[in-house]
Amino acid sequence: MEKKVFIFWDNSNIFISGRTVASEKEGEDASYQLRLQFNNILELASAGRDIECAIAVGSVPPELRHVWNKMEQSGIKVELHERGLDSNKEQAVDQALQVHMLRKAFDYNGTPGIAVMLTGDGHGFLDGVGFHADLERMHKKGWGIEVIAWERTCNSKLKKWASEVGTFIRLEDYYESVTFRDDYNGVIRRSKPLNLDNRIKST
Repeated sequence: MEKKVFIFWDNSNIFISGRTVASEKEGEDASYQLRLQFNNILELASAGRDIECAIAVGSVPPELRHVWNKMEQSGIKVELHERGLDSNKEQAVDQALQVHMLRKAFDYNGTPGIAVMLTGDGHGFLDGVGFHADLERMHKKGWGIEVIAWERTCNSKLKKWASEVGTFIRLEDYYESVTFRDDYNGVIRRSKPLNLDNRIKST
């Protein structure tokens, strides 16, 4: 019986890193015009398997509310946190996503699934904190591990570990399917249909 999929999505990391890749692939303007194709990213993460849980955590600048609405329409549970009043930086976003990861690991202790992590952030691993450390904990409990990230900006230790124990998926390989470009006056480049023929899955 195929294990169910639990998707944990660090949206800011995927989007910001995607802008770096877009600038290199399509020029500087693409960095500001880049949009994520949520439906295709979710399809890439699930790879045809049953989704038990899909959650994205991010921050709440008012101008981005329409972005979160689109994610919710794609079937993703969205949890938002206020930015710091003085710093305007995200507060506790990583920690909130980690709480969801550990709760699922506890709740499904007898029936571990596949943890699909959408990020590139392996910060804190050497100190036993951060996404990487919690994925390690889940793996030791029998969970399958898949990390989906932009290789260009992904933490090298996270990439190496995910490749060894599970699956590492380069978003660059699906760039034209998981992104499109829009300058608010109209779509400049539409996303292409997603092809999952070479999508490797963990067990």
